[in-house]
Amino acid sequence: MSHLIGTYHCKADPKGRVKIPRALTKQLAGARQETFVIKRAVFQPCLELYSLKEWNALMAKVNKLNRFNKKNNDFIRRFTAGVKVVELDATDRLLIPRDLAKFAEVDKAVVLSAAVNIIEIWDKDCYEKAIDEAAVDFAALAEEVMGDDQDNVS
Repeated sequence: MSHLIGTYHCKADPKGRVKIPRALTKQLAGARQETFVIKRAVFQPCLELYSLKEWNALMAKVNKLNRFNKKNNDFIRRFTAGVKVVELDATDRLLIPRDLAKFAEVDKAVVLSAAVNIIEIWDKDCYEKAIDEAAVDFAALAEEVMGDDQDNVS
């Protein structure tokens, strides 16, 4: 699931299932039969969907933390709280667990947003609000994050 592209507007059915758009399932071609991991995002009121391969790579980094350090242990507990394993069904629908849907306020209108190697799952209104708020400082943020990187000179 590396280098995903696109933002997709979808609908959740009353059971919390979201049909993954064809353009996105094409990008997931290798991972479609795979298990996915879904979790709460750290910084935003949305969910993050990882392929099992991406999740295992992330957990390898987390596993290097010293669990006898209270901050590390607290971080691990909080970071993995509510994590669930999910799969796409035969019709490319993803069932969003109710507790996670409640956290992200996902109800009917859903946005699936590619974020490099994961997919963010947003309530449509929350997504638009987050994008609008981020637009105000984006130029300064882009300069701070990418401006000093000599490898990214165009």
